[in-house]
Amino acid sequence: MALTRREFLKWSGAAGAAAAAMCLGFDLRPVQSYAAGLKILNATETTTICPYCAVGCGIIVHTKKSGKLLNTEGDPDHPINEGALCAKGAGLYQMTENKNRKRIPLYRASESDEWEELEWEEAIKRIAEKIKKTRDATFTEKNAKGQAVNRTTSIAHVGSAALDNEECWLLQGIMRALGLVSIEHQARI
Repeated sequence: MALTRREFLKWSGAAGAAAAAMCLGFDLRPVQSYAAGLKILNATETTTICPYCAVGCGIIVHTKKSGKLLNTEGDPDHPINEGALCAKGAGLYQMTENKNRKRIPLYRASESDEWEELEWEEAIKRIAEKIKKTRDATFTEKNAKGQAVNRTTSIAHVGSAALDNEECWLLQGIMRALGLVSIEHQARI
């Protein structure tokens, strides 16, 4: 049998690939990982959703009875991420338990380069006052045709992917009651 050089390379490459595939020993049975079933001692295990983007990856959170966070990890039973997490989701524990994380509101006055710390009550009061002032100054009851519109176009709201349907429904009602028409959600941006 006369083989050309090209045919010889094709046949030997195919034979080598077949031999390598047979040596791999494919086993299609489900694999049980070593860590599966291991529990953190005296911890409460709770499932939740990653708060960062709109994908909705499942996370398992382990906490002590005091509420202290012990560990976060991807939920292998979650249909979206099947236990995998992106860099932000994997760093969720560090974000919550970081001693450098600011836990009080900061305020920077207009044209200032300095931040000042505020109490939570003061920060919420300032936000509410600014919303009321802006809404009152820009509220439109009727359009040019005389139709009732009851809206303000000077305030907008962007929802969070970490909210569930009930929280979104409640926020939507509050924003509509204020007269907002510019209401968006992170999942659509």
